[in-house]
Amino acid sequence: MTVDFSPFHQLDTPFAIIDKEYTYIEISKQWQQQFKLNKTFKGKKFFECLPELPEEFQIDVSYCLEGISSRSDTKRIVTSCGNSVWYQWKISTLGGHEVNNYLFITLEDVTDKKLEEDLLYKTQEVAKIGSWRMDLKSNTIFWSDMVKTIHEVPLDFKPDLEKAIFFYKDGWSREHITNLVSRAIASGTSWDTELIIVTENGKEKWVRAIGEPEMVNGSCIRLVGTFQDIDARKQTELELERSKNAFADSIKNSKVGMALVSPSGQFLEANESLCALWGYNKEELKKLTFQEITHQEDLEKDLALLNEVITGKRDTYQLEKRYFDKKGQIVYALLTVTAVRDQEGTIQQFISQVIGLNERIKNENKLKKLLDITTNQNESLLNFAYIVSHNLRSHASNLALVCGLVNNNKLSASQREEAMLHLEKASSSLNETIDHLNDVVQIKIGGEQHLEKVDLKKTISNTLKGISALIAENEVAVTLDYQGTPNISGKLIYVESIVLNLISNAIKYRNTAIPAKIAIRVQELNDAVLLEVEDNGLGIDMEANGRNLFGMYKTFHKHKDAKGIGLFITKNQVEAIGGKIAATSSVNQGSTFSVKFKKHQV
Repeated sequence: MTVDFSPFHQLDTPFAIIDKEYTYIEISKQWQQQFKLNKTFKGKKFFECLPELPEEFQIDVSYCLEGISSRSDTKRIVTSCGNSVWYQWKISTLGGHEVNNYLFITLEDVTDKKLEEDLLYKTQEVAKIGSWRMDLKSNTIFWSDMVKTIHEVPLDFKPDLEKAIFFYKDGWSREHITNLVSRAIASGTSWDTELIIVTENGKEKWVRAIGEPEMVNGSCIRLVGTFQDIDARKQTELELERSKNAFADSIKNSKVGMALVSPSGQFLEANESLCALWGYNKEELKKLTFQEITHQEDLEKDLALLNEVITGKRDTYQLEKRYFDKKGQIVYALLTVTAVRDQEGTIQQFISQVIGLNERIKNENKLKKLLDITTNQNESLLNFAYIVSHNLRSHASNLALVCGLVNNNKLSASQREEAMLHLEKASSSLNETIDHLNDVVQIKIGGEQHLEKVDLKKTISNTLKGISALIAENEVAVTLDYQGTPNISGKLIYVESIVLNLISNAIKYRNTAIPAKIAIRVQELNDAVLLEVEDNGLGIDMEANGRNLFGMYKTFHKHKDAKGIGLFITKNQVEAIGGKIAATSSVNQGSTFSVKFKKHQV
């Protein structure tokens, strides 16, 4: 039989025709290109041109030449170059029922296709995705091996619709999948849902079920889809959701102020404790950033620590800082900030814990004040000890000596008269010392009890009128500068004494070589009133005498009236009404005494 196969040469299928002698009769263009054969292939032996083929393929060719009508298979070989190649073939006889003189062979390199299938299979295996199909005509269901593995049934398990539905957990999951299948069959609606199944071994498992109906002439003939085990992911999501809810509850119910803050500083969420601390409600707070309510002196340090968290140098930080509440009042707080990052390490938000410290700061200030009082009392005790041990003892010794002279019978009348004069002076000095002690004791006993409103401006004016003759006599130029309404809390008698002593000292210790000047300034501060008395007098060497400036019986100039008691009493009077006194001075430049009084609160 003679056959002309040349018309088949242009077919796209990679095929060849060989005779019973394994000789090429015809090949397609695809075959020629696939195996790189030239146009002189006819008459050549088949296996000589293709030496590297699967052994199973060669056996199938022999079987067909011996009388088997067809053979097909897919096999892999490793070539001499080390490459892995997959071949898929189909062999059929030509010549009817006579002796098989010719074979029609399709042989295709399906390596890429096989690799894609393997990759898909591995991907599905890793992702735990299987496929399923339900034929409504034959009422049969197909499950892939992965679907069976997910259900924990044997690989030879034969599912049907009733069994498939029964695997879904009784209740919402089973009712939902039943409704989805019914709707898909009735109206061609696909589905993609997450449900719970109970496996053959009784294990509850979350799955993702996807179904797609195939419709012909408006009727559903088949349902196809995928089935995925998502239990691990779902459990993680549920645990995360539980953690979020628990965290949200902990924030909401915490006695400590807590907030969630965006990377830009915006408040995302805040609990009632924090709102109460700052006086804002939640909606008001969400319109603010932490930068807006932070004290400017503390903001730079806060931002520096926050930047270290953002750059990964630390995960958290803690800082004592000041905020402003809704009324503009300072709120001291201990801030703890922790970053919340996603899986890529990007900061999603910050958890801020804010503990109010106002009560602690208040107690610390009380303690500091008590320490200051104790220190002052210790200083007073030292001064008292000095007076008792030195001054009073000196007076006592002096009196004893004078009394001894007075009692001396050998003294003449004039000598006795002189001794009596000495006795009178000694007694007067003793009285003066006792008066000083009494003044100090009275100041200490008075303390800050029963403070009253004192008009400082009026007090200064009255004092200047009272010593106007002294001012005129010494040709002192006095200037006044008032800022605000200088009403203070104090005791009028103390304030009069303080003002008088500071002004009279400025006159007493003036520099007679130049015209004397005194500048009196009063300035109203937030919670205090500042009095400053500045002169251009003799001044004081602060480096040598600054520590003793307000000490008892400490004098710094040779002046006939200098006794070292005035500034000591002034300091005690200032502190007794809750104020503070300080001084700056330079020799021959003058001095400035600053007194900070408590502002009177209406």
